[in-house]
Amino acid sequence: MIYLVTPDHNIKKLHRKNLPWGGFLFAGWRIDTYPLGGILAYMKYMDDKNKAKVIHRLKLLEGQVRGLQRMVENDTYCIDVITQTSAVKQGLSNVEDLLLENHLDHCVHHQMQTGQTAKAKAEIIKVYKLKRK
Repeated sequence: MIYLVTPDHNIKKLHRKNLPWGGFLFAGWRIDTYPLGGILAYMKYMDDKNKAKVIHRLKLLEGQVRGLQRMVENDTYCIDVITQTSAVKQGLSNVEDLLLENHLDHCVHHQMQTGQTAKAKAEIIKVYKLKRK
């Protein structure tokens, strides 16, 4: 059991999970240890499962964009290219949705718990305005 002082001076009781490079994971906090007793603690913004989902989708989109480039190079019929660009835009929108869901579930939740409600509200409004464009 480890006790960690958070940036807002709260004490968190955390369960340890070893990481392969010598650091630890504690309930969403990543703790890296360094020689001579140095320690760096910071929030993980995305858990490994969500990160894998986002990376997988981005790799699929990368392939779609390369396919679009080949379609243009091969003088593919315009409507077919436009159809594929729409699919890429929808894929990016799905990635945004995953990222937003993760942000609300982890980052905003943490901000609300630690009394940073103004920051949480500002970030939500910023994302809302971006999504409306």
